[in-house]
Order: sequence, then structure tokens, then C-alpha cells
Amino acid sequence: MKVMVVGSGGREHTLIWKIKQSPLVREIYCAPGNAGISKEATCVPIPVEDIQGLLNFALNRGIDLTVVGPEAPLVSGIVDTFTEKGLKIFGPSQKASQLEGSKVFAKEIMNKYGIPTARSEVFTNSSLALSYIHKIGVPIVVKAEGLAAGKGVVVAHTQTEATQAVQNIMERKLFGEAGNRMVIEEYLEGEEVSVMSLTDSKDVRLLASAQDYKRVFDGDRGPNTGGMGAYSPAPVLTTYLTRRVKKEIFIPLIKGLNEEGIVYKGVIYAGLMITKTGPKVLEFNARFGDPECQVVILRLKNDLIPLLLATLEGSLNQIRLRWSTNHALCVVLSSGGYPESFEKGKTINGLEIAESLTGVKIFHSGTTLIGKKIVSSGGRVLGITGMGSTLKTAFVRAYSGVKAVSFEKAHYRKDIGYRAFKT
Repeated sequence: MKVMVVGSGGREHTLIWKIKQSPLVREIYCAPGNAGISKEATCVPIPVEDIQGLLNFALNRGIDLTVVGPEAPLVSGIVDTFTEKGLKIFGPSQKASQLEGSKVFAKEIMNKYGIPTARSEVFTNSSLALSYIHKIGVPIVVKAEGLAAGKGVVVAHTQTEATQAVQNIMERKLFGEAGNRMVIEEYLEGEEVSVMSLTDSKDVRLLASAQDYKRVFDGDRGPNTGGMGAYSPAPVLTTYLTRRVKKEIFIPLIKGLNEEGIVYKGVIYAGLMITKTGPKVLEFNARFGDPECQVVILRLKNDLIPLLLATLEGSLNQIRLRWSTNHALCVVLSSGGYPESFEKGKTINGLEIAESLTGVKIFHSGTTLIGKKIVSSGGRVLGITGMGSTLKTAFVRAYSGVKAVSFEKAHYRKDIGYRAFKT
């Protein structure tokens, strides 16, 4: 098979690393890719938003399967465009991708089909939103409706924070059109966990659990990011809770989407809060999480290609997932200043030393090649991932890799996995 992966982040590097292991695959391309991906696949300089360019490349090269990493091309309809031309592509349709593209749509589906989630209200006017917040008080969660690269959610603990969030989203348009509508929802107490599943619109196969660290600073302080690290499995999601998540969230969701005439084939990511009364949905995403993909796929024993094909062909009921008993922990090295403004072009040193360490795997996110040098080119630069028989071993190995790598103004959290260590 010839496979093309769309995207340029750590998630895409992880998928390519796994896909390359499949005996079914002969050639791998990535558009546009990054410095790390270029060592494992042929990178082609087509941006993810250039759907026509990606389509032309797939047709001209005879690509047998395209795998879409990021959310933006999914929401823009890349799957519909490829499918119309008879090409196999992994990911949900444009209509199905509304589950991530519109938080209002996701809330409507959850409320209609009885999927547990936080109480919420939708606003298109900042004055009304501020009046509502003043009326019900804080803490409160303020969300831009559309895509905001994981940064459009503010957990406000003070009226000042809530006011600033509303103004940034609706008045200053920090996230552009994504902030034309806003969801304001109740603050849920508990512990967060990420659960991804494959679905062919009939069956659901839950992947291993993970826990993501969104805030930029240690102790879950500072603004939200795309994710500063993750680990798998997450002990908070017990076998009992896993059954509840499947029964109360994923199965009603798939049935509800089918009732709405939406055939969903691909990955559904559920960001959950484990509350005193059980799991509740914080958000849905229409693709693999990043950096959750890094720690989950690293533990997957199955060949990934048959799983992707079964999802597309409606034969997931024939699939049994197999997992390593090892733990995986990923630490994201970011550019100084991220998720706000940051500098690019910083030379990265120590990669070969880190990659030679036992149980360490490095997935590139925001990197590029300039001559023979690998330099930073994004907010999140590297995902340094450790594996071991215990979470502590994975933690030690990941941070040994972190210490071996350096670039100017590099930033990382030093406490990835701390919630599990407290249990």
C-alpha cells in the first residue's frame, strides 16, 4: 500500500512511526511533515488546508489510504472531497466533524441524547454573556464555539478572568470566527481523563486511556495549550468506569448521530471529567489527541493499518485490540512564550543522545531542517516519550531524554504524571 498522512505534528509523527511497521505498507508520504517525519517518510510541501493540492497528489501518486491528523482539514471537508473521487481516507465527514468544529452542535447532541455533560448556555452577545456570568457566579468555563487549537477554553476562577475571556473571544476576536458564538458552562469538579475510540458508525472500540496536561505551567497553572504532556494508562479510569464511559457516552453518541443521519467513521476523542456522580463530557474531538496519541499508540500492539481499514469498511466487530502492559509518558518541549508569541529557528541539540537512551522515543512536532540542522518551527517542538514497566520508570526515562535535549528558551513542565503519583 501507499499511505499519505496529512499533518505536521507529534501526532502525525507517531502515526507514521506506527504505520511504517506494517508489512502492508510499501510507501509513506506526509504533507507537509517535519524534520523528524522526514527520516521515516517522504515529506511533500502541501499545507493541510490545501485540500485540492492534497487531492491532486493522492490521485497522481496512486495513494491507497490517506490518514488525516489535524482537525482543520476534517472540518473543511477533506474526507468528502477525497471520497467523491473514490479515494480511501481515514477520518469523519465534514458533517460528522461538527462534533469538534462546533461546541454548540456537540452540546445539542449530548443534551438531546442524554449524554452526561456540564449544564451550559450559548451566547452571541458579549453583554448578555457577562450578565449571565455575573448572575451565576464563578468558577465558570468559557469556550469559543469553533476551532482554536486547544486554546479557546478558559476555566475562570474570578469575575475578572471570566470577563477577560469573554472580551478576548467575542470582542477582541482572539480566535477569529471561532468566537462568533460562545458556550458558557458550569465548572465540574473531579479528575480529567482522555478516552479515544474507533468507530465505524456501528461498533465502538475504546483505545487505552490517557491523561493530558493542558496548562502551560507546573501545578496546572497558566493558560491552556494544545497539551504539554500526557501518560497512559490513567489509573483514574477503572474497569468499571470504562464500561460506563462506553455505555453512557460512546454508544448513545453513535446512535444519536445515526438518528441525525450522520455516519461517523474515524476517531472520536472524549475529554472527560470523572465527577462524584460519574463521567461527564468536557469536549469531543474528531481525531486523535495530541499528545495523547503519542502515549496511546506507543502501547498499541496491533498493526494500525487493519484497524484503520476496518473502521472505514464497517468491520470493527472483527477487531480485538491488544495493549502492552508498559506505561508511557510524554513530555512536550515547547518554545519559550508558548502559547502566546514565541520565537522560531532555534537550533536543537542533543537529539541523537536522547534517542539512544533506553526506553526513550522522540516524536517531532514543530521542527524543520535547515541544512543539516534541526531547528524549532512551532509552539510545541518535541514530544519526548518514555516507556517502562511502571509509570515511575516511564517518567524517569522521559525526563532523562528531556535533559539530554536543549534549545534556546526551551520550556517544559516538570510534573507530568503527578496526578497518578498521588493515587
